[in-house]
Amino acid sequence: MKLQQLRHFLLVVEEGGFRAAAHHAHRTQAALSASIKELEKTLGQRLFESGNKATLTPFGETCLPKIEQFLNSYRALEEDLKAAAAGGKGKIRIASVPSLVTKLLPSVLVEYSKKYPDIEIVLIDDNAVGVANRLLTGEVDLALGNCTSMDQADIDFTLLLSDPIGVVYLKSNSLNQLKNQPNSRTNSQTNSQRKKGLKWPQLVAQPFIYNGTCRLLENTPAEVLNRNARYTVENITSLFSLLRNDLGITTLPKLAFPANEPELVWIDLLEPALDRQIGIFKLANKTISPPAQAFYELCIAYVQDHYLL
Repeated sequence: MKLQQLRHFLLVVEEGGFRAAAHHAHRTQAALSASIKELEKTLGQRLFESGNKATLTPFGETCLPKIEQFLNSYRALEEDLKAAAAGGKGKIRIASVPSLVTKLLPSVLVEYSKKYPDIEIVLIDDNAVGVANRLLTGEVDLALGNCTSMDQADIDFTLLLSDPIGVVYLKSNSLNQLKNQPNSRTNSQTNSQRKKGLKWPQLVAQPFIYNGTCRLLENTPAEVLNRNARYTVENITSLFSLLRNDLGITTLPKLAFPANEPELVWIDLLEPALDRQIGIFKLANKTISPPAQAFYELCIAYVQDHYLL
């Protein structure tokens, strides 16, 4: 049973006869009749009564709704696949570090959803290591996070932005006074030109709270803070709870610090001055789906238009 034979059957019914159906299909009437006879031979029953009026047999009446349903489903499938090929329909799965889920991704998703309203989006937030693992195991199509968390041989990384690392503490902490003290390296500058911030030696007397992003301090002089950490937390909610209760200080990328935070302060870490290199990842040597590729390109373009690298 061929798809074209089913289409010819339905065309005869819709046009009310073989002649009109043949004209519509740009086929000879003999060719169309032969197509229907082959279908009847395959099914083992006549579909039309004898004559030229294209009257359906009882078997033909039974087949008609089933063939209509099948051809409608086939057309819908064909349209969906073409739309998916063009990036118009489908599903994409994205893993991201939490700070980007709250700060960057919503704006990108707004633009993407306007352009591709029929794409289903599955968004998973995880720490940098979890994001990397989800991409490498094929659980997600794309990932956003820190490039140091992935094996460069396995991924295709595109830098989106540099996220500075700062110190986070309660507003009443004595570090608030230290951040304003003159910096010997900037004595030749006016006070207005000096960048407010803290050096790692100014932090060692404070109880330190280690979180996942503190890996960025490794292999720097500030790594001593990690080694002497009093608390270790992985959950961002727990981290801010400890900070608000004045149990210690921590370091965080700027994007990970909540906007309009009333109780805490984020201030630049000046020595060592560190940045988290945030990018979008896909697996190397593997073609992603058209909807995922469309998101990948839009995300890069959005960041270039709205953020300064």
